[in-house]
Amino acid sequence: MLLELHVKNLALIEQADVEFGDGLNILTGETGAGKSVIIGSVSLALGQKAPKDIIRSGADYAYVELIFSVEEERRRELGELEVFPDGDGLLIVTRKIMPTRSISKINDETVTVARLRQVTGLLMDIHGQHEHQSLLHISKHLEILDIFAKSRTELKKAEIGEAYRQYKALQAALEESEGDEESRRREADFLRFEIREIEDAGLKEGEEEELTEAYRRFTGSQRILENLSAAYQMVESDRVGQAIHQVNEVSAYDGQIKGILDQLYDAEAILSDVHHEIGAYLDNLVFDEEAMEQARQRLDQIHGLQAKYGNTLERIGEALEEKKSRLAKLENFDEYQKKNKAEYEQLTAKLEKLCGQLSKERQAAARELAGQVKKNLVELNFLDVEFAMEFRRLKHFTAQGYDEAEFVISTNPGEPKRSLGTVASGGELSRIMLAIKTVLAESDEIPTLIFDEIDTGISGRTAQKVSEQLAVISGSHQVICITHLPQIAAMADCHFEIAKSAGKGRTTTRIHKLDDKEMVEELARLLGGAQITDAVRQNAREMKALAGEKRGGWNKNKKMTV
Repeated sequence: MLLELHVKNLALIEQADVEFGDGLNILTGETGAGKSVIIGSVSLALGQKAPKDIIRSGADYAYVELIFSVEEERRRELGELEVFPDGDGLLIVTRKIMPTRSISKINDETVTVARLRQVTGLLMDIHGQHEHQSLLHISKHLEILDIFAKSRTELKKAEIGEAYRQYKALQAALEESEGDEESRRREADFLRFEIREIEDAGLKEGEEEELTEAYRRFTGSQRILENLSAAYQMVESDRVGQAIHQVNEVSAYDGQIKGILDQLYDAEAILSDVHHEIGAYLDNLVFDEEAMEQARQRLDQIHGLQAKYGNTLERIGEALEEKKSRLAKLENFDEYQKKNKAEYEQLTAKLEKLCGQLSKERQAAARELAGQVKKNLVELNFLDVEFAMEFRRLKHFTAQGYDEAEFVISTNPGEPKRSLGTVASGGELSRIMLAIKTVLAESDEIPTLIFDEIDTGISGRTAQKVSEQLAVISGSHQVICITHLPQIAAMADCHFEIAKSAGKGRTTTRIHKLDDKEMVEELARLLGGAQITDAVRQNAREMKALAGEKRGGWNKNKKMTV
């Protein structure tokens, strides 16, 4: 379940901290106070795209943090995704939104949005304000059925998906038979050229590295030869000998000059040794210009093949095998197509069988789903409702089978069942989606369900029925719900008021958990509007007490007992 929500610098919210409880958590407030911003912040933390203007004016970033308490069953499922709550079963999800990017983390590990959605999808399901409109799209209906029947159909769908991939590949190969024979001949000629080019090259493992090292040595040898030859000429000069002759002639005039003469003799000896050493090195230096050119040409050939077929010997080898395989197909095209046709027919028969099996499983599951949804619809004040799912076969296979399925409904006795879009109003669609969500929540066991204004288009007795359905769901799930209706708000285990205030030239949204007395006062506001009289307050107390009796959590002294 969701324990805490922390929001900072998001739209009108400067900072908000909410500690949610078990059961039914209700959020109420005046229109425009920021109720949807609270739910929107949760959606953002779960990976929803962030609007450009979501960061509070004057702030550098917006920040949302969710703290979940994860039960043992969910821990095993998260472990399969390599996500591990701490020792207390806590999982922390954060998202920091900046003007140019956002950063999402799970337990301080940065994750992609796709991974974030994958993980949090096990923990929470959000029913948005307009999600019921998706029921108008028939493709959504099969998706709902497959979620419901996941345990029975998942393996079969995976098998169909793999068979369908092979089926489409063979279908594409068979379409080649419609191609031009001349174009196939040209392709075969070019493939032979490429195969010959690779095979004639005779590439060897490690050859490029060896040639590169050899070429580096060749290049260095040429430079050594040039520079040492120049140095050899320079140290061969007799200028030092001439200097000795000049100094020797005057050494008798001053004893100190004798020291200079000795140094010149030492220099002559050193240069003679250096000259000898350079000469010996040059005599032993081998520089094969032809070998260097051969190495360069071979390297150019290798690099050219790498540019065309792959940057490693392994990749070039793979390219060679692919080209040989393709050439074999082109050279034996008729035989190849005959084989493909046989395999295609076998796969068609296999898909027909698998899709038939899947369709049978789906139709059985659809009867169960429709029965459970109908039961929930009756609880939601659809008194004479008939609900079912109709199947039609597509003219082609898909990776999901060949079914097209659609929910149909009749809300009046004697009337035939029709498409939801032709029968149900906006408020009815909202209740139908609530009924479906209830069934899916029970089958998928998602711990936390969020309903953003599930009360759209309903009132009176229907609102009471919706509140009772939410109370039933909250018996086994944590439910967080935004509402305008007192009938729904009265069922709250935890009730939060969202209010907007202005000060210092800024508008701020705050959220406050209500105590028992404040709950009644908020119900009175929802009942009475602008003017709250004692009679309205008494009505609110009675409504809360009646809701408590239904739930067993509100006694005669108006104190929570759960």
